[in-house]
Amino acid sequence: MKVSRRKLLIGAAAGGGLIAAYALLPRDYPVPLSAGEDEQAFNAWIKINRSGVVTIAVPQLEMGQGITTLLPRIAAEELGADWRQVAVEPAAISPAYADPVLAARWGGLRDTWLPSFADDPDDFLAKNFANQTRLMATADGTAIAAYEMPIREAAAGVRAVLAMAAAERWDVAFEECEARDGFIVHGDKQLRFGELADEAAEFSAPSPPILRPDPASDASPDLSAEVGTYPRLDGPSKVDGSFRFSGDIRLPGMVFAAIAHGPLATSQLDTFNGDAGRGVTGYIARVEGASWLAAVGSSQWAAEKALRLMKPLFKATRGLPDDTTIAEGLERALAEGTPEIMFQRGETEVALEGLGVVEARYTIAPALHGTIETATATARFQSGRLEIWAAAQAPEQAREQAAAAVGLPVEDVVLYPVGAGGSFDARLEYRIVREAAAIARAVGRPVQLTYSRWQEHLTALPRPPAVAEVKAITGPQGTVHAWHSRFACQPGAHEMYARLFEGLTPERALDASDGKHDPANLFGMAPPYAIDNVTVESLSADTGLPAGRMRGNAEARACFVTESFMDEVAGAAGEEPLAYRMAMLGGNPRMAECLQGAAQLGEWDGGGEGTAQGIACWQMVDPAGREGGGGRIAVVVRARPGENGVEVSSIAAWCDIGRILHYELALQQIEGGLLFGMNQALGMGVTYKGGLPQEQTLGALRLAGLSRIPEISVGFAQNDAPPFDPGEIGMVAVAPAIANALRSATGTRFRELPIPLGRTTLAPTPPPSETPAPEVTEAASETDGIDMPEAEPSELPDGTMAD
Repeated sequence: MKVSRRKLLIGAAAGGGLIAAYALLPRDYPVPLSAGEDEQAFNAWIKINRSGVVTIAVPQLEMGQGITTLLPRIAAEELGADWRQVAVEPAAISPAYADPVLAARWGGLRDTWLPSFADDPDDFLAKNFANQTRLMATADGTAIAAYEMPIREAAAGVRAVLAMAAAERWDVAFEECEARDGFIVHGDKQLRFGELADEAAEFSAPSPPILRPDPASDASPDLSAEVGTYPRLDGPSKVDGSFRFSGDIRLPGMVFAAIAHGPLATSQLDTFNGDAGRGVTGYIARVEGASWLAAVGSSQWAAEKALRLMKPLFKATRGLPDDTTIAEGLERALAEGTPEIMFQRGETEVALEGLGVVEARYTIAPALHGTIETATATARFQSGRLEIWAAAQAPEQAREQAAAAVGLPVEDVVLYPVGAGGSFDARLEYRIVREAAAIARAVGRPVQLTYSRWQEHLTALPRPPAVAEVKAITGPQGTVHAWHSRFACQPGAHEMYARLFEGLTPERALDASDGKHDPANLFGMAPPYAIDNVTVESLSADTGLPAGRMRGNAEARACFVTESFMDEVAGAAGEEPLAYRMAMLGGNPRMAECLQGAAQLGEWDGGGEGTAQGIACWQMVDPAGREGGGGRIAVVVRARPGENGVEVSSIAAWCDIGRILHYELALQQIEGGLLFGMNQALGMGVTYKGGLPQEQTLGALRLAGLSRIPEISVGFAQNDAPPFDPGEIGMVAVAPAIANALRSATGTRFRELPIPLGRTTLAPTPPPSETPAPEVTEAASETDGIDMPEAEPSELPDGTMAD
């Protein structure tokens, strides 16, 4: 038997074997990929059984984007596997899958003694942070940049040892063997992967790995000759209903819980009618938290009915945000705030002096995610061990909070990831995981907690509201000579960081972030044009409204402001919008190709008065800072006022996302992003009164129904630039394109997001099947002088049971 370091690691797995994650960080971690009796786990990513099935570990949350197909496709092509024998399993939470690219992306949000070493994926602090926090969050489109090369290297290593095992049988050099369609081949001889797995585990792979010369690529839109070569692995189970979402979990003896919360402030449970639920058939118990009340029943219906009858009241211990206080906070920041320069080039203030300045102001309202599936979590607490089933974009952080909720060490908590029916960053939050854990411990039975639609909206942390003031001056040829933007917004990304990594409640995270300037809020605010003099200023606003992340994040806000304003400047200069942008691009041929491609697909005719056409483009930087990386998109929209508000008849987009890894997935992501961007432009906005969202149903968010879906055309640039994740870029340019189209159709410039044209006010009455809006008493500190200090999450009552 050949004893190798690889064999020692594999053989030790069952007994607590160890694997090194990074050379810079000489720490050892448990082997994260377990193998069954007939399997061999070759590394953290790949295992093969004796039947030849290749299983790929995926460390990201599947939420419709196809990540459980994309990452296995990379591995399968590098390995030479037969796609019909490729399986997938969720990766265990482990530093072996830590994402240093995302750690670097969020580097500016944490305090470090050497900040410049925290914002590069290759730097020590980024890697160290990713490892220490087991950062496997599905966010900001970093999956390809973070995982493509590690997966390729892992697959190349497995391919090499399989070839070594076959070569020893045939007495040939392993370099002469080829891996193809699940076989190792040499001349007319071939052996299945499964036949070689046990022997291959005894060999050590070459270091560095021998990669195939051509990485995975699927760039051609004409797949007629190869349709079905890499179909989605999750497709069949989603069609037949066997794919597991949060609400599909069923456990022996499981009961169901409904919950009521107070408004988005530090609201405390005040009074309720504890006896009212006892007459409901199937009612079991109630569980009280510091800021919530839950009813538990043998069915969801029983739990919800009992909770409604209890009529909980909540007491606010701080001011409750509403539209007026939010707007006042933004205005105060603009008028009194101390700006911090986030980007500067040239001498903008000198350049802006004089006549001919174009100025505009844009407002962006809070918005909700509009997820089809509301938050659900299932928990089982028994024998000092907690199990959680939930869709979690940041699984380790959710696991830590579940542990804190029931007073367990994190090692005694297991989180089983399940798919999310769309998330759009809503599942970065972990409140429901804490609550489900506390309820399960209190009742001593497995519990499934599901938020009603009203509770989903009530607890959701919306897109941060913002106001932007932009001014520009054109030079002699009409192009922009100087650009100055001021962006007032609360530091929402800092809030997210404080919740995820410091365990703060939304309100305490809001307080802890007060006055901070948020680089992540200003991604993209520097316009992607060749402008000599540019200044971008940040003004930190206190809105009193805890905020969260949303698909597109700062890039969507920046694009709306920039591309709407570019149309205004072009109009002031008397220039055609497409030609004006082309003239401003400078040395950016890839963006020029996108504009030309979108113009051709969308049959651009100049965007003149009455044409109802609008155009916008955008560029996003590569998350790993790779040369030639990043994504680009241009969008042409036809839109005009109609009987039901704005009618969007067509959207055409041309995208440059570098080397395309999986064409069908990329197309699906871009098409979905275009529709999400359209909905964000025309709906999804939320208004607040007394801390309560007035849009309490999915219908109140004004999402487009099937009858309002426009004709969509998408084209892709063909090149070998580093691949860029298509999940975010598809939605960013739609809103300004619609605003520009409406300017063409109506002569009116809309500078609000959502665009208010045709918007109706919907009554904030929840449907009869849902828990009514919480009644809120006056804040205790304002009525009786009682000071109710806020508690850290670990100090919050874990839930006490009655009945």
